[in-house]
Amino acid sequence: MAALRQLGSRALQLPQIWKTSASIALVRNASQDATKPILYSYWTSSCSWRVRIALALKDIDYEIRATSLLKKDSNHVYTTDFLKVNPMQTVPALHIDGNTLCDSIAIIHYLDETRPQNAVLPQDPVQRAKVREIVFLIGSAIQPLQNRLVLETIGEEKNMDWARHWISRGFRGLERILSQSSGKYCVGDEISMADVFLVPQVFNALRYKTDMTPYPTIVRLNEELLKLESFKVSHPHVQPDCPPKFAKKS
Repeated sequence: MAALRQLGSRALQLPQIWKTSASIALVRNASQDATKPILYSYWTSSCSWRVRIALALKDIDYEIRATSLLKKDSNHVYTTDFLKVNPMQTVPALHIDGNTLCDSIAIIHYLDETRPQNAVLPQDPVQRAKVREIVFLIGSAIQPLQNRLVLETIGEEKNMDWARHWISRGFRGLERILSQSSGKYCVGDEISMADVFLVPQVFNALRYKTDMTPYPTIVRLNEELLKLESFKVSHPHVQPDCPPKFAKKS
């Protein structure tokens, strides 16, 4: 009998435990929402644009802090203050949920894991792998070879040719992949992280006057994606640090 009374007492306590757990979850969610995320971004940075697109797709309100890649500007990445934000002295960096993340791939994965609405990674494992394939192709085999630091090392006389060469080389392979994987968007008919990476890279290609004629699939997808509100509101030409001569040309 005593054992039954003890068991009954424990059973009565269970709802309180559940209530406590639920309260903790609510507190965590409230703390997530209490502070608006801060994005350190530069208007022409394709890596920054990726994160801006992801934030827009997920309808996450955030504060943008324009951070220049140019030393001539007072708010550049080489300041002592920004070194504390991102030791690599690059953008983007996103301060969110009390943490600072400093790589576009890591940031977007975190957003998808903590804010699963409008997911950018498919549930299907094959499609998810294909999305990641495209992401890493752009993020590791194309964009790094034409980024600002590399082009500064190459020098002004050769940097345009260098950028066009490596973008074109990467796009040749990417065109073949997308011609097989794409539907309305890069992988099937749903927006994914692959689309988030493609559009900023095409923007770079056009900046460096890359001939896009050999890449009809890339051109088609880029045009389709640029019709979407999330890509419009995050476009470099509508950013607060965009120079007036380029502003609102998206």
